[in-house]
Amino acid sequence: MDKRFDCEPAMKNEAPAGMQFSLLVQGAPAASDAPAAALRFAQAAVAAGHRIHRAFFHGEGASIAHGGAAPPQDETDVARAWADFARRHDISLVACVASAARRGVATAESGGAGDAPAAVRDGFVIGGLGQMIEAMNAADRTVTFGA
Repeated sequence: MDKRFDCEPAMKNEAPAGMQFSLLVQGAPAASDAPAAALRFAQAAVAAGHRIHRAFFHGEGASIAHGGAAPPQDETDVARAWADFARRHDISLVACVASAARRGVATAESGGAGDAPAAVRDGFVIGGLGQMIEAMNAADRTVTFGA
C-alpha cells in the first residue's frame, strides 16, 4: 500500500488572525505613495483583526511629521489621515530624529524619544532608531514601504 504524506503546508495569502505588525515608512508624502500605501495596509490589517504596534517614519518618510507642511486643497492630507487613524487605534507614530532634523521637522537639539518640538505635527512624536528596533522585536511582522 502506497501512503503519501503532504509535507508542505498549504500556502495562504493571509496572515493568521490577531497578528501584530510594525511598519517602516521611508517615502515622503509629496514624492511617493509610501505613506498612503502604508496607511491603506494598516487600515486593512486592523479591519482583518490585526494590530499595528507602531509606524516608524525614516529618511524622506520623516517629512510627514512636519507641522508646517500642508498638501494642496485637492489632495488628501495623508499625515492627518495617519494621525486620525492612529488615535482611533492606539498606534504609535514615530519620526526618526536624525531624518526629521535633516528635513526641518525638528532640530538635533530637540532631544530624543518622546519630544514633540513645535514643528512636529499633532499625532506624531520624534524618536530614535531604538524605537524602530523595539517595534520590530514586539511585532510578528515588520512591513517596509519604500520611496
